[in-house]
Amino acid sequence: MIDSYPLLRPWLFSLDPEEAHRITFTNLDRAQRCGLLRCFIKQPASDPRELCGMTFPNPIGLAAGLDKDGQHIDALASLGFGFLEIGTVTPKPQAGNPKPRMFRLPEAQGIINRMGFNNDGVDECVKRVRQSQFWQDGGIVGLNIGKNATTPIEEAASDYVTAMEAVYETASYITINISSPNTQNLRALQGEEMLRSLLASVDIARKSLSDRYGVRKPLFLKIAPDLDAKDIGFIADLLLEFSIDAIIATNTTIAREAVQDLPFGNEAGGLSGAPVRAASTHIIELLKARLNDHIPIIGVGGIMSGQDAQEKIAAGASLVQLYSGLIYRGPTLISECAAQLKSA
Repeated sequence: MIDSYPLLRPWLFSLDPEEAHRITFTNLDRAQRCGLLRCFIKQPASDPRELCGMTFPNPIGLAAGLDKDGQHIDALASLGFGFLEIGTVTPKPQAGNPKPRMFRLPEAQGIINRMGFNNDGVDECVKRVRQSQFWQDGGIVGLNIGKNATTPIEEAASDYVTAMEAVYETASYITINISSPNTQNLRALQGEEMLRSLLASVDIARKSLSDRYGVRKPLFLKIAPDLDAKDIGFIADLLLEFSIDAIIATNTTIAREAVQDLPFGNEAGGLSGAPVRAASTHIIELLKARLNDHIPIIGVGGIMSGQDAQEKIAAGASLVQLYSGLIYRGPTLISECAAQLKSA
């Protein structure tokens, strides 16, 4: 099967990143509706994995951020992902940060973004998820939730509970995103006192929602790579205390050592792609040592090859997610990672 993405990438990279994203997904959606994607995209072999009461057809997922509003679910599913994570969505619609807010660093295979949770609001996203054929056919769709930029950090729990209530009936699992560097003060929620308070509020809400809907939906927490062993220690303890079902490691980094001399290397925002790979894997190793298999880990950050995906699994992850690697490698990366993990 011919991989045409390397031929298209120079043209796409000549465009503004957000415009390239729009054009790419407009055409992917069209190809999916015509039934062409599955004809031209190599589909991963079946490799079921059990996690948190769900059966994932293969261990390769889409990380949050690429489809913030659930507008492209069926097209993305046709690329061969075992599961999709949509978002981050917030209770109210918001425009996000001023443009330009996304920058490619091709010399390092990196991306810096300061999007700022731009989305149409949680209710619109839920409608789109429910309209998708992938969801209707039982595909695994996680919904990643955050707080609105205008909500004071002291009132963040209210936004998370509101968003959780909105997505609970629809989401296969719910991810609490406290690790984006692009919403002011959001990462303060990773501090011990604030995280305990947030998880306590979320725990109360989940118990109520479980009773209302007769099902206990898995809750995941997504953390940053810019944490030390002490941070990981109390985060792991709180995961256990509040029965969080899985942890996603990691989000983007604010570190710039690897890219500071490159064009756009010192732009504000979160750095993803190859430069975050080692830090993300290190966090997975710390979590694995501390959690001792009591809570599964989903590895994300700098997966640019099948070997990188295997590195995350070897460090302690049960599943992996892709984002920036897709921008640099295209959909071939999905089947490559799936083949690497199936043969391992």
